[in-house]
Amino acid sequence: MSNFATLKLTAAVKPTNFSPVQLRREKMSKRLQEQIDLAKAQQTGAQFSAVKMRSITDKETGLRKLVETSKRVKQWWFTAENRKLSLSVRYGARLLELAKGKFAVELVSDKELVATLELIQSSVLSGELDAQIEIAANKLRSGFKR
Repeated sequence: MSNFATLKLTAAVKPTNFSPVQLRREKMSKRLQEQIDLAKAQQTGAQFSAVKMRSITDKETGLRKLVETSKRVKQWWFTAENRKLSLSVRYGARLLELAKGKFAVELVSDKELVATLELIQSSVLSGELDAQIEIAANKLRSGFKR
């Protein structure tokens, strides 16, 4: 009997391209996950360090290699004038307008920060913020045009 007979075979093919909307959702979700991890680390008193892969050229051999380096993650929450915690959501360097004229979420305490970030992440993945993300992406892209 063949070894393949025990496996469940399918005709699935890896997609070669994703829609720009799906790519923006994934990018936003990754940034929100970094914020969730940062908030959890601050609540427990642990040190948080996000990492990224960077390509460098070795001076001795002249070969390029990938090196894991730490990256700076700025927190999206701050204490507002009314002494309450506020959370603003960013796409790149742009603030997302969550509702007409509203750019931040007011929180009673830092205890609900992680839950709020997770709620925002689930709404991003479900597509509720697609219009706001597209506006921010277009503004960001227009800065690169000549």
